Amino acid sequence: MGLRRVRKTGRPAISGDEATISSADIARMAGVGRAAVSNWRRRYEDFPEPVGGTATSPTFSLKAVEAWLLGQGKVEELPLRERVWQQIRMAADDLRLGDVVAEATELLHGQGKARLVPRPAWKLIKQLADEQGAAEVVRFLLDRFADVQSRRLAETPAEVADFMVRLAGPDVRTVLDPACGLGMLLAAASGAERVYGQEYEEALSRLAQARLSLAGVDGAVKTGDSLRDDAWPGVMVDAVLCHPPFNERNWGYEELASDPRWEYGLPPKSESELAWVQHALAHLRPGGVAVMLMPEIAANRRSGRRIRSNLLRRGAVQAVIGLPPKIAPGTGLPVHIWVLRKPAGDDRTPARVLMSVAEPATFNAIADRWREFCRDPDLVLDVPGETRTVPIIDLVDEDIDISPARHLSSAGGEAGDYLTVRADFLGRLERLTALVPQAVPARAREMPMVALSELERTGALSLLQSGRYDAEGSGHLVLEAGQVFTGGQPMTRAQPEDRVLIRPGDVVVATRDREIATRVVEVPGLLLGPRLTLLRPHPDRLDPYFLAGFIRTLSAGGGGTQSGVSRFDPRRAHVPRLPLDDQRRYGQVWRDLFTFETELREAGKYGLLAASSLATGLTAGTLSPPEPP
Repeated sequence: MGLRRVRKTGRPAISGDEATISSADIARMAGVGRAAVSNWRRRYEDFPEPVGGTATSPTFSLKAVEAWLLGQGKVEELPLRERVWQQIRMAADDLRLGDVVAEATELLHGQGKARLVPRPAWKLIKQLADEQGAAEVVRFLLDRFADVQSRRLAETPAEVADFMVRLAGPDVRTVLDPACGLGMLLAAASGAERVYGQEYEEALSRLAQARLSLAGVDGAVKTGDSLRDDAWPGVMVDAVLCHPPFNERNWGYEELASDPRWEYGLPPKSESELAWVQHALAHLRPGGVAVMLMPEIAANRRSGRRIRSNLLRRGAVQAVIGLPPKIAPGTGLPVHIWVLRKPAGDDRTPARVLMSVAEPATFNAIADRWREFCRDPDLVLDVPGETRTVPIIDLVDEDIDISPARHLSSAGGEAGDYLTVRADFLGRLERLTALVPQAVPARAREMPMVALSELERTGALSLLQSGRYDAEGSGHLVLEAGQVFTGGQPMTRAQPEDRVLIRPGDVVVATRDREIATRVVEVPGLLLGPRLTLLRPHPDRLDPYFLAGFIRTLSAGGGGTQSGVSRFDPRRAHVPRLPLDDQRRYGQVWRDLFTFETELREAGKYGLLAASSLATGLTAGTLSPPEPP
């Protein structure tokens, strides 16, 4: 699913001089972080007073804020993108905002007539499209809408969407997402010949269609409730990709009690997710695969035992993969990925299920293990703490608990393992103390800032961005977003045609779930992965570590602070304007900090491994407490 439906909330309609904006909107307008806006409110007595909202989320008069920013010299003029967005915000309340944005994207594709988009807004939209291209404006509107509606709608992270597509397999020609939201999963399935989507809200289905057009994916999205009114009856596909709504009580339990889709059992009223699972299976051709993002509780809730048992006994559940907490924003719940297969008539029921835990840094490794398991469903695999193929007979017990954490073997159960891991951990701690960066107190001041767009215009910086990449091969290693965040090493290979080749000294920027990360590349030969931005500083004018450090900390491109990042916009990001010698001083500290963080992550892993190994050894009797002195 692109977005998760939740209860709608709204605010009174706004128009003209009554238009209001939030602190996040002000930060975007000024190209600063939210902390700077809070600082202005404290420091400047003439900063506009809130006109609405709450004490923690105030709103301000758009007209008053614009006048203040211009009067204080915080901006020379309101950025065109922000002028476009504020005109759109003035055209509707929150509940109608999606309709206005959808109409704007359709107008940019030459479809329909302007009914909701005001003439001043459309004039600015066309001006922005002339400067940046219609596709870039559509992308901006989709991203900004998702960001503004993030409390009501939960977008599937791009790297999770890509991972789910990889789990579906390389030979998928047709794909369905019956709860597609803004179309993230369908757009990620760029290798499919045809995709089908359905979304409950008309505005979201129209926006999902715009995203498919933007991604160059051939497909159609229809409006309606998939469980009650399937818009694609009779359509059988190779794969279903879905992030269904979680914990819906009003999903149609009463009126759908005798529905033929419930082949594995009538879903309990409290188990809407199991209704979506069976809806997905009903749309698969024999042998087709469904990849579902599910709440963790669906793997062990007592009310779903019968259906889970039937899914296991008939070989429909093929893999369950646990993901890190909070990786799916907006749900507040731990999540799993379920991989299911529609049994074919001549199939032999598999004997095992792949259980695994994954995080962005290990998505490639887990995908490789999944492909290995697909080639040999009887494979006995046990990577402690990460992956295990579990006999189905062991899962069909009283609880029918298919949570991966319950079935993975612990790492380091023997005494020798613990002593080795402990020694390694202590050695890492000793190295870590020597790596803590040094800095000295300084008098707080506001440093002069310069936009990356200005640095690009003057030749101090080149900006490059990458889209998706397709087939793997024996070519260059690809640097992906997960490795920018974790410092991990690239694992996927691809051919270099039409892809950006990274040079040593380049700064790579990645975003995910409202976070931003940077990495200075020091080795040659890597390719730029999907949805990454490459900053190539001129070595005589910009220090790469200075650039990477301040981009990560100060520049949001979509919201000002890390808590507000949805997509890095390099043309709106700012860094301090400093002489090269000062840049290098700051750059050395940032470089030390990056090294320290990498070692800290590794030390943390070994510390957890040592704790797990000690607990397992004490429980198994292979370790005992030391004798008292």
